[in-house]
Amino acid sequence: MYTLPFTDDACRDVRSVGGKAAGLADMVAAGLPVAPGFALAAEAYRHYLAQHGLVALVNEVLDRLGRSRDQGAFEKAAAQIAARLRTAELPDDVAEQVRTAYRRLCEDIGVPDVAVAVRSSATAEDSVGASFAGEFETWVDVVGEDAVLAHVRKCYESVFSARVMSYLAEKDISPHAIEMAVVIQKTVRARAAGVMFTLSPTSGDRSKVAIEASWGLGLAVVGGEVTPDRFLVDKVGLGIVERTPGRKLLEYRRGDAAVPVPAERQDLPCLSDDDITALAQLGKRLERLHGAPQDIEFALDEELPAGSDVILLQCRPETVWSSVPRKPAFDASAGMMSWITGSISGAPTGGSAVGHQHQSKAS
Repeated sequence: MYTLPFTDDACRDVRSVGGKAAGLADMVAAGLPVAPGFALAAEAYRHYLAQHGLVALVNEVLDRLGRSRDQGAFEKAAAQIAARLRTAELPDDVAEQVRTAYRRLCEDIGVPDVAVAVRSSATAEDSVGASFAGEFETWVDVVGEDAVLAHVRKCYESVFSARVMSYLAEKDISPHAIEMAVVIQKTVRARAAGVMFTLSPTSGDRSKVAIEASWGLGLAVVGGEVTPDRFLVDKVGLGIVERTPGRKLLEYRRGDAAVPVPAERQDLPCLSDDDITALAQLGKRLERLHGAPQDIEFALDEELPAGSDVILLQCRPETVWSSVPRKPAFDASAGMMSWITGSISGAPTGGSAVGHQHQSKAS
């Protein structure tokens, strides 16, 4: 099977469906709120490349590119590959399975030709060691079987975009190390959306949850087109310890274009206190589920009732602060009593101060 519903345990295999799809399947298995959909496994991508002899074509173009780091050379190479990919149809068995899964999704939701998001889910994406967050593409409000198939091919093309190939060359990674799975998921009708980190992205403080959000779909936040509202929440008591109003002048009501935010809503917070608390609770659950700080995308679906309108769109490991070594607050070699007295007096114990700090190296 090339297509897998999020409820299928096989959809939790990152090697098969990529980090994005596996993360969604993990959340479904944990009973967390996710918009319904399915994944197209990376096996379909391999089948597509093999059927059209595309691996040899890509190798030929990359050989001509050599070790060039000139952006113009990447643009030229990407155009050559894209021209060939656009004439290569999906294999018949892959296309039929996607059509069948899309029809089933429409039936389950009760909406003919339901609008979906088609999202790249590369097998190497979102790993802690080599984060590809933001390098691949997502399209929303895709309607109909033919349009879904066309956007699956766009996901495949995105592996060989100039931006991605330049990024891979910088990391000394071959494009063939990336295999593209695809997520097809009901488009969320977001009244507000954004990102959440289960630590402070500015300080690395793991006792906090940081939330950034704006009106409409999350495209404006992720794309940096607005200054979002920012909230910092204490993990223990779930109190909101900081509020920073944003500058929310535009929003995406649909995926095609941004529209101005009405003046009366520009300065209003896009999330209520109840929304913020509910998000922080979900963030804590996801951090416990994965055993590490998480970077989470979310939306509040205006088609759902208050209290059940928070939808999780994506979850991946946080990659900046999670890689910074943390010094333990208690030095076992110094003894418990030494640590207690040091904590009270503020004196260092066992050669190090209580707590942890981030130190910069001299260059």
